[in-house]
Parts: sequence; C-alpha cells; structure tokens
Amino acid sequence: MSENSETSARDIGWIMSILPHRYPFLLIDRVLVIEPRERLVGLKNFTINEEFFVGHFPDRPVVPGVLLIEGLAQAGGLLALHDHPRPEEKLIYFAGIDRARFRQPVVPGDQVEYEVVMDKLRSNYAKMIGKARVNGKVAAEAILTSVLVDR
Repeated sequence: MSENSETSARDIGWIMSILPHRYPFLLIDRVLVIEPRERLVGLKNFTINEEFFVGHFPDRPVVPGVLLIEGLAQAGGLLALHDHPRPEEKLIYFAGIDRARFRQPVVPGDQVEYEVVMDKLRSNYAKMIGKARVNGKVAAEAILTSVLVDR
C-alpha cells in the first residue's frame, strides 16, 4: 500500500486477502479509514437475510452481541495485519476480552461502524480498544487482546 493511500477505503477483496473469514462469518464489508498501527474504521451492513436472525429472535431480530465483538476483533485483525509483510501467513487469535458492554440493540437494516484503536502492538501481541456504533451511538464496546500466530 502506498504512503498516500493509507487512509483510503478498502473493499471486500482487500479484506478477504487479509482475513481468513468467509461467509457467513466475515463481519466487515468495507474499510473506510486505516491509520497504520493506530486506528481502523470498518463497516458492516446487517440485513434481514443474515442467517442468525432466523433464531435470534424470530419475532424481534437482534444481532447477537458476541457477533458485534467478533466484528470488532476482525477490524482489529485488519489493523494489526495491515502492514505485515506476509499477512497471508499469519492468523490473529483472541487472547482476551475485557470490559465488554452492550449499549443498544443492533437490528436488521442497521449499518455498524467498527472503530478499533491500537493501545499496544508487539511482534506477536496486540491490545485494542473497540467501539461498534450505529448512527453515531455506541452499540457495543470492549478492550480486545490478541496474539499473532503462523497459519
């Protein structure tokens, strides 16, 4: 990636070149902002066609909170692996989730903005602060720690 394009949007093709996740578990559609080693903002559009809405809950569909945390983790993985020389050779695994809070439900039709800010980054460890927002309001937040391993 060139120095001039660090904050430019990235599409699903780029996301899939970094993350191993695929449908139905890929929870980021687009990256809006990348500030290397500092911050990433990504988007996920939740539609009524998401498989989990069939059972969560049939009469009042809500995105499971654990999936909002997973979306934050995927955004964190993109941030941590973004400028790695060989991201296709690495995986990033959860090591911890702290201070997870769910502030409001996310429902079909909502666009979630995932923002992760790097707190600490080492060769095989990352700690990030994440917030998932809908229309500017925090829906979920957590502190995420992860380890980088070989695929």
